[in-house]
Amino acid sequence: MLGFGKVRACHDPERLATFWCEVLDFKVIDRGEDSVEIGSWVPTIEDVQARQMPTTLVFVRVPEDKTVKNRLHLDVSPIDASTEDEVTRLLALGATRVDVGQGPGRSRVVMADPEGNEFDVLRSLAPRD
Repeated sequence: MLGFGKVRACHDPERLATFWCEVLDFKVIDRGEDSVEIGSWVPTIEDVQARQMPTTLVFVRVPEDKTVKNRLHLDVSPIDASTEDEVTRLLALGATRVDVGQGPGRSRVVMADPEGNEFDVLRSLAPRD
């Protein structure tokens, strides 16, 4: 039985791991020569055998540039802030807004991480007063 991780190809695994750790409140759980794995947990054999396997992200160094759509597309939904407050926080971390033709009035905000990989900020899950 194996653990469950999503792989994202990139030029600078450390930089993207740092960015996504801040975005997701994850921590680095493993490093290799050309890769960094982050997650919300430190996997143990017992957890994996019990099928308690939250997803991890593995950033792997590749020499080529991204030329088409992401192979892995992440969505984030803030749970303790408004969508616009989350977008502001992500911009401060190094994300950028992206126009992919989504048009006005959409319930998502398309952004890109520091290497240009698109992701969406969906509606906030924060309780409304």
